[in-house]
Amino acid sequence: MRPTGRLHLGQYHGVIKNWLQLQHEYQCYFFVADWHALTTNYAETSEIEQHTYDMAVDWLAAGVNPGAATMFIQSKVPEHAELHLLLSMITPLSWLERVPSFKDMQQKLNDKDLATYGFLGYPLLQTADILIYRAGNVPVGADQVAHVELSREVARRFNHIFGREQDFEAHAEAAIRKMGKKAARVYRMLRNDYVEKGDAEALQRARALISEQQNLSIGDSERLYGYLEGGGRIILPEPRALLTQAAKVPGLDGEKMSKSYGNTITLRESPDAVAEKINKMKTDPARVRRTDPGNPEICPVYALHQLYSDADTCSWAATGCRSAGIGCLDCKAPLIKSINAEQALMRERAEPFERQPDLVHTILQEGSEKAREIARETLEEVRAAIGISHK
Repeated sequence: MRPTGRLHLGQYHGVIKNWLQLQHEYQCYFFVADWHALTTNYAETSEIEQHTYDMAVDWLAAGVNPGAATMFIQSKVPEHAELHLLLSMITPLSWLERVPSFKDMQQKLNDKDLATYGFLGYPLLQTADILIYRAGNVPVGADQVAHVELSREVARRFNHIFGREQDFEAHAEAAIRKMGKKAARVYRMLRNDYVEKGDAEALQRARALISEQQNLSIGDSERLYGYLEGGGRIILPEPRALLTQAAKVPGLDGEKMSKSYGNTITLRESPDAVAEKINKMKTDPARVRRTDPGNPEICPVYALHQLYSDADTCSWAATGCRSAGIGCLDCKAPLIKSINAEQALMRERAEPFERQPDLVHTILQEGSEKAREIARETLEEVRAAIGISHK
């Protein structure tokens, strides 16, 4: 996530709540994308460090657990940049130019000079961000699926160019023997079923078998994955898009909640500030007077009720709106209470980090060191495959 400062409810419901679930199901890496912030804001960098701190506190306040997931800063892991450079040597220019967001963002941000390589190449930097950890799944919304597809294409091209090591089959057979007699026999049987019969289930079982082996190096594991499918060595596995249903959170003006629109409620707002913002929030424009009936389906306040209120409260709000049985301020009262209850928990979690900022810096530093260990392993394999290990 780019460091843009304090997070708002749209980001919380659209992204962070999903992270909170994933961190207990997968080995997760969540990072502050400070280099990505430069792609569109290279002339405005004075607040990046403060924004990084503020955003990290919000992650922690929301419930991201540094004991369950790795939190780090992108620029603290320079291997991202080196892999980006190496991948840029093999990535066709046309692949970057066709990324849908390239032209879309140029049009939306037409007040900025985006005729830079950094802007053109940011999807490839995203690819490096993913591939450096050999990620299996990348949680994205529908608008980011094209970026994950690019990372798959780049990984496939890299493996095709550099995965053909000398004596590949001999190395693969040696790796099979390291599995032990029983596992080696099962692997060969499943490989034959897939290569000779196209048995997709055998392919999945063989992949699972490889992942269970504790005595194989990363290099041997990737050789066996590649040998299994009849190709060369898989150095950079192709990731998958883990599509997440992004919640639609309306802003105070009824438009999508966004900092650029100035219509947000940030995390950890004071109770009075939340009440003031919600009470001023737009409702159905047809309700000019208290006695005018309204339509909850077009009211942004009701949309927030659907995120924060139980079924009974939503039914009460909808019925009262349609019949003019309640006024808009009446409708907003339980919503304010629910948002403030959630915010109170976040403020409580954030308090020790705000009181001791070094705790946040320590979490990010330790996470960056942990991430860098994994990134180094991948980069060593990449350099060796290319032929620039220089040992």
